Formats: sequence, C-alpha cells, structure tokens
Amino acid sequence: MSKRKMKDSHLPVGECITKLQEILRERLCHQQLPDRLEGVEAQHKHLLELLKRTAVHGESNSVLIVGPRGAGKTMLLKCVLRDLLEETEAEKNLLQVHLNGLLQTDDRVALKEITRQLHLENVVGDKVFGSFAENLAFLLEALKKGDRSSSRPVLFVLDEFDLFAHHKNQTLLYNLFDVSQSAQAPIAVVGITCRLDVLELLEKRVKSRFSHRQIHLLSSPTFDQYLERVWTQLSLPEDFPDGKFAMDWNASIKTLCEDKPVEEVLERHFNSSKDFRSMHMLLMLCLSRVSVTKPAIKPADVLEASRLCFADAMANMLHGLSILELCLIIAMKHLNDVYEGEPFNLQMVHNEFKKFLQRKSHSMYNFEQPVIMKAFEHLQQLELTRPVDSSSAKTQREYQLMRLMLDNSQIMEALQKYPQCPTDVKQWAMSAFG
Repeated sequence: MSKRKMKDSHLPVGECITKLQEILRERLCHQQLPDRLEGVEAQHKHLLELLKRTAVHGESNSVLIVGPRGAGKTMLLKCVLRDLLEETEAEKNLLQVHLNGLLQTDDRVALKEITRQLHLENVVGDKVFGSFAENLAFLLEALKKGDRSSSRPVLFVLDEFDLFAHHKNQTLLYNLFDVSQSAQAPIAVVGITCRLDVLELLEKRVKSRFSHRQIHLLSSPTFDQYLERVWTQLSLPEDFPDGKFAMDWNASIKTLCEDKPVEEVLERHFNSSKDFRSMHMLLMLCLSRVSVTKPAIKPADVLEASRLCFADAMANMLHGLSILELCLIIAMKHLNDVYEGEPFNLQMVHNEFKKFLQRKSHSMYNFEQPVIMKAFEHLQQLELTRPVDSSSAKTQREYQLMRLMLDNSQIMEALQKYPQCPTDVKQWAMSAFG
C-alpha cells in the first residue's frame, strides 16, 4: 500500500528531472552489474567454479578471458567476483591484485604494485632480493596465516594481458604461472585480452606453465537486441517516486525508439560499433539535453548527439588553424590531386602557395620563408602531416617528404565551418588544380 502511495505521489517537475538524471547517469556511467548475465551463462559458470576452487579449496589455476573490446570480459569477471564473494569463506580469505599492462609497464613497477595492493610495504621494508622469483615467493610467504600453515589465496587479474608478454624475459608471467602450477601457494591468474593470438606471444617456458584454459566471449548482439538495450537503459524503474512522470517518460522513450530517423541513427551506431559503451556515450549526450523546460528526449536530440559522436576530430582541428596554415593545407590538397597522393615536401607546398599569391593583387598573404617553415612544422606537430620515412630526419627540412593525413572531404567540410574564411581561399580550395 505504502509503495502504491509512493508511486502515485506527484513531485515538482524539477525534482523529477533531478531524480531522473541521477538514476540514468548512475546506470550509464557506472555501468551497474546486471543481476544475471545473458548469453554467457556457460562462461560465467566455468569461471565461477574455477575461482571457487582457488578461494575455497586452495587449488591454483590460470585462465585467459579472450574477446573483442566491449564484449563484456570485465563485466563477466566482476559478476563472477560478486557471486564468489557471497561465499563466506571466499569473502574472508580471498585477496585480490589487479594489474593493467598499460600501467604496469615493467616487472619492477608490477612488483611494487603487488606489494602495495597486498599491504606488505612494511613487511618488505628495506629488504634486498636477488631475483623477481625470490621477491614474489617472499610476498606469498608473508601472507601465510598465523594459525595455519596454508597461505591465503590470491587472485591476480592481468588486464591487457598481451602487454605483459612484452616485459623483459616475461619474468612476471613466468613466475605467476610457475606458482599457479606448483603447490607453493594457492593463486589464480586471470588474464584479460583482446588478442586471439595471445598464446603465440608467450615464450616456451611460460607457455608450458600455463594451463591453456581460455574463455572466449564474442559480442554479436542483433540490432533488435541493441534497440532493446537502448530502451532498458533509458527507461525508469517501477519504484520511481512519481509514478505518472515515470509512465510518461517511459512512453516517450518507447515512441522515440520507434521513430524512423532515430532508428536509422541507432543502426548507424550499431554498424559502427556493437560496443555498448559507445551506445552509453550516445545516450549520455541525449540525456544531458533534458531539462525542466524540455523534460523528454526528442529525435532531434538523438541526431545532434550522433553528430557529436561521429564528429571528425581532425577536421575540427582545422577550425583553430591560422589562415597561413590553412593555405598550406589547401596547397597540399592540390599537390595530392595533381600527383595522385604522392608525398610532397615544403618546397613543393611553398611553390603551390606562390602560384595562388601570383593571382592576387593584394599582399595580405605574403609571408617570409621562416614564418612558412614554422607553420609547416606546426602542422606536423598537430599530426595533420607526417614524414614518409623516419630516416629522412637527416634530410634538409625543406626537402623532407611528407604526407597529408586529411582527405578532401574533411578539408572542404572544415572550410565551410571555418570562422570568417576569406572567399578567395575557399575558391582556391574548390578549384580543380590550384
């Protein structure tokens, strides 16, 4: 009865919008774990049983979770850990160490991080170890419980696993797999990677100590499932404080998802990336346009959010260039057109620019050679151009061969939006051969 009352109560629109933003931002940004993972039940069961054997029964294991970005590898692991820690013994004993190949770029940094996450800085103190193996053995030894001879189980999660294979001699991987294979201490090593060929990166001695267990995740939702996800992500729960507002909001989202132009936009995103995170970004941009004066997401909001998502970062950079830099880009465009994409050098660009100047009676574009050189270098720093060959660094700068990293459509689109772009520059860009 009280719940019914809460649903039927009416709140001011401002409060409803604030509450709505709070619920949906939490859902989209923090990616709440679902109660039950759909489509990967077998993988969930396999990983849960594997980690339970380490956390509860003290058995060591190693496994790789492999799949493309956005397939749900981290989500799967988080759901398994949540379910595992519901077991009293696992919650009491299991220690976790999370490493990432992008952050722990060598074994020394990784070891420091392991020590920090296991809270063993005081135990290690100023001790000096001869090798990585000795150091790791000491850390695992330090975890032994006072009342029993057994060590506490440790879960090592190695995100971007393939990057650890680039460490010198793969020492970290070798020692972790070595411990997981022997009975020194109960540890589970879970690697997360996007690379299907990851085992080919491992040295023979490392590969021989790995269990070769792999859990594959392949993200292949249908467009209908994708649309369903949009609806579930944007709809309000039944226990929303204002029942009428929630009902109206959910009805508007249903209408929105059935709108033909909106469906086309969502299909474009679906074909571009089936990663739910990119969908969440699109929905967040839509949500940010909701306000008291506009308490619903309109098709125009989805179209604008999509435009922002697909905005060309390189073309946007052109809006901040000086007129001289823009002229050099146009000169490069003409050289590309004439020589069919062959590389060019500053001298060629300068000559092309001079041709344009010769057609002008005024001298507002007359720049000294050092100024043009500086502008040319700035374009390279912005990575709008790049050298063809790194060895050409020894070549005199005017003759270093370069390529333009923009295509004609990007240049023309940027010129249309360039603030107060001189007409003659636009005309020069549109002319066939400079």
